[in-house]
Amino acid sequence: MIDLAIADDVATVVLDAPAKLNALDEAALAELDAAYRDAEAAGVRALLLRGEGRAFCAGRDISAVDPRDDDVLGYLGGRVTPLLQRMSRFPAPTFAVAHGACLGVGLGLLIATDVVYVAESAKIGSPFAALGATLDSGGHALFLDRLGPHKTLDLIYTGRLMSGTEAVRSGLFSQVFPDDEVLAAATAAAGKAAHGATAAFRASKELVARIRDERLTLWESIDVENAAQAALCDTEDYREGFAAFQEKRKPEFRGR
Repeated sequence: MIDLAIADDVATVVLDAPAKLNALDEAALAELDAAYRDAEAAGVRALLLRGEGRAFCAGRDISAVDPRDDDVLGYLGGRVTPLLQRMSRFPAPTFAVAHGACLGVGLGLLIATDVVYVAESAKIGSPFAALGATLDSGGHALFLDRLGPHKTLDLIYTGRLMSGTEAVRSGLFSQVFPDDEVLAAATAAAGKAAHGATAAFRASKELVARIRDERLTLWESIDVENAAQAALCDTEDYREGFAAFQEKRKPEFRGR
């Protein structure tokens, strides 16, 4: 159910089980992990993640789960968390298209992606109280950081789902587009990133992750920025960028 295609330095990963809204069982998570591993090994310079059909991903596939012997920690801790960590560490810019249901593990996939373009029709929130379950896959951290505790708990208690427009206006993700435009916008952004200064993008990606995870102060983050900039001086793309500016031409970056 996971398809991987690579063209023009861009990997496209597709969740392809539209009949079940791309819900993920353990086998599908393993396939998705393998797709990211293969894309990384291929040395792509950008990655695009999307879902086939009328939803991005409705979360965990619980159609065959018996709650009496459900190995929740095995699924979440053993499969989902390592996958999200692999996705977040992918050594190139990553983009995702969010449309329809983006719930549970599906929301986690978006959280682990660098840039998320959202369709107006997207549904984002925490409907899991109806199952006697709670939000997982990083949802609490995302909502609390962007929405604050009151709105976070309001969404959890009521099960209300935000539209794509509300989610973007609330600062959850990058941009919102009409449903028939969002894929083209994300594809274009991934293509542009794949022809950009890959090492510089990777440096910013790592810096943002450190500021978030280590809670760096302003001056600590500036020290890290300075070190990253100094390291970039030794790259071909850095020299090409300066040469193109001085020669008043468009740079031709090669990701080195």
